[in-house]
Amino acid sequence: MDVKIEASWKDKLSAEFEKEYFVSLTKFVREEYKTRQVFPPANKIFNAFDLCPFDSVKAVIIGQDPYHNTGQAHGLCFSVTDGTEFPPSLVNIFKELNRDLGIPVPLSGSLERWARQGVLLLNAILTVRAHQALSHQNKGWEKFTDAAINALNRDRDGIVFMLWGNYALQKGAAIDTSRHLVLKTVHPSPLSASRGFFGCSHFSMCNEWLSSKGMTPISWQS
Repeated sequence: MDVKIEASWKDKLSAEFEKEYFVSLTKFVREEYKTRQVFPPANKIFNAFDLCPFDSVKAVIIGQDPYHNTGQAHGLCFSVTDGTEFPPSLVNIFKELNRDLGIPVPLSGSLERWARQGVLLLNAILTVRAHQALSHQNKGWEKFTDAAINALNRDRDGIVFMLWGNYALQKGAAIDTSRHLVLKTVHPSPLSASRGFFGCSHFSMCNEWLSSKGMTPISWQS
């Protein structure tokens, strides 16, 4: 199957594209885009991969599924398109970034600037029906994104995995902590952020790790 995804990821994940679950997933997603309002735009489904080639990944942030309101999702977890109001979790991410590194809250909620520096902003589920959270769960996306995480875990060294909330913790449970840095805390949503996300210092800890490995740290504000 010819999947339009960045070349290095296409090479790493090529075996997945021929598996029965992915063929079934593709049929389902195509039908959904034909008959429903689905986010993100079809050409942004693999945006996280397209902006962050396999060998460029320095850090991974894991979300669950895309934002489901109009104009928000563009294929990067927690990120919204320019000019879109910041969702509550993103507000809290920027609050912690300000507390941790003194970075002012940006004007744009797009995290493409992080992705282009090597932060893989990966939702476990890559598509969603409008206004129906988790409507595309258990269709196969979880297996596909597990394969992506497993490839990074297996074939790369020194990646920072930032696992926020129980879902991300489960998703990253098999990461080899002898070769990668795994940072864990609660989800940045208003329901849980005050129970450990605020004060977690994951952004500075990530950069300290990257620097210790001889890698350029992430410019979180740029």
